[in-house]
Amino acid sequence: MFRSRHFAEDDAGTMVAMARAAGFGHLVVAGEEGLASTPVPFLIDDEGEVVRAHLARPNPVWRVAPCDALLIVPVTDTYVTPSWYPSKAEHGKVVPTWNYEIVHLHGTLVARDDDAWIEQMVRDLTDHHEAAFDRPWPVDDAPADYLTKMRKAIVGVELTVTRLDGKRKLSQNKNEDDLAGTIAGLAGSPVRGAAAVRAAMIDDGTGTADGR
Repeated sequence: MFRSRHFAEDDAGTMVAMARAAGFGHLVVAGEEGLASTPVPFLIDDEGEVVRAHLARPNPVWRVAPCDALLIVPVTDTYVTPSWYPSKAEHGKVVPTWNYEIVHLHGTLVARDDDAWIEQMVRDLTDHHEAAFDRPWPVDDAPADYLTKMRKAIVGVELTVTRLDGKRKLSQNKNEDDLAGTIAGLAGSPVRGAAAVRAAMIDDGTGTADGR
């Protein structure tokens, strides 16, 4: 992934946190028929060394393993119009852009087709995402025979991570006024992802809630 000095994220803890917050990515492998990709929810350990997930059994991606793989995790993204920049009125030398956060996890993928591993993975993944709800749904709410049947329809995959690449393009290369204008503009933007990117910009310290 190309990363200019303004936007490169090199802190492993930050990249792991970004990936975990997203919880969903695109797993890419290269097989005999070329590149293949599949969307997948996942879990990542605290050190960013192991990613666990599962795929539908008919999905051909897991059959390529063991292999090198890339998990692309799009965290946030949105369109940024140059109309928000005060410098537009000053000299007009502005163009549209896209702000975003993304993490690439490179590593070695293996398939895990043992029931105990799959069951634990499913429980951990469910507990992780259900924790956000007031009344989390526990796996054991479903009948045991039904759960056994569902597990037989999936295959586990495990990515041993060898490299993390992160990028946060949040208008860090803009002057203070254009940065403030972007944050203010995102507050009322009708475009998908605007609220998440604005929150990321404020959290990153590139701006504040009042646009400064």
